[in-house]
Amino acid sequence: MKIGLLDLDNLYKKMNRSKIFPNIPLMKISQYHKNKKDNVEFVNNFYEYDIIYKSKIFTFTTEEKYCLQADKIIQGGSGYDLKNKLPEYIYNQYPDYDLYNIKNIAYGELTKGCPRNCSFCIVSEKDGKKSKKVADLENFWKGQKEIILLDSNLLACKEHREDLLKQLIKSKASVKFSQGIDIRLMTDKLCKLFNQIKIKRIYFAWDDPNDLFTKSKLLYFKDKLNLHYSKKAVYVLTNFNSKFEEDLYRVKWLKENNYDPYVMIYNKDKLDKGHILRKLQRYVNNKFIFRKAKSFKEYSTTPLTK
Repeated sequence: MKIGLLDLDNLYKKMNRSKIFPNIPLMKISQYHKNKKDNVEFVNNFYEYDIIYKSKIFTFTTEEKYCLQADKIIQGGSGYDLKNKLPEYIYNQYPDYDLYNIKNIAYGELTKGCPRNCSFCIVSEKDGKKSKKVADLENFWKGQKEIILLDSNLLACKEHREDLLKQLIKSKASVKFSQGIDIRLMTDKLCKLFNQIKIKRIYFAWDDPNDLFTKSKLLYFKDKLNLHYSKKAVYVLTNFNSKFEEDLYRVKWLKENNYDPYVMIYNKDKLDKGHILRKLQRYVNNKFIFRKAKSFKEYSTTPLTK
């Protein structure tokens, strides 16, 4: 069979000159069909296919009118709806890293789901309100030097979290926790395990400025985690039940307490390009500017060039 893959998110990113991130479901679909000796490639509009798989993760990804020629077209991903799932026999496939020419990096998730059910997040609705183990490290890692984890709430998987962290320790690979570690569930015992992992970057989150428990946990563990501040990032959710002054306060507090803030804007596409939150995001997330400017006020009044 001739199989075509259409990664709509990355086509959209290319048009907007954004960084490409591999589509994990498409890599597993690719491996499944390659195991069956099918021919697999990204869609070429001039070719005909037996099956085309279309995937998009984000609802804002535009879908152009591609000239698709196939006997069957299958679409999936949270960009379409939250109910479609990969069948188990495909989900359990080892990813086809060659599809994106990925060398020495492994992508995957050890757990799925989150009990927090935050109103700004789709994870609980999409993957369930319980964090459950879905893989061991060997299911998507075979000795690569770097591991990028996509787990939504690994620490909420209380039955398996210690074993999974020990698997990461044993790998001796450089690990990036890209989706955030729930600092509210951190313990001294778990902290000691994290300190044995070769961490490239770890993300926490302080979404609600009134959440003083998260603030106290960040304060308690700021020196217990043996990491340079640049490796300890904290997502700061803005434009969602917070005032600008509260957003700026969290940014300043994190910087003063040895964390590296990273601003996220809820419904960013609905804000004008000159909106102050967009300016705050550029100031914080461009680390050259963030470290050079003494304050947001200075950044706002003084043009900085690299």
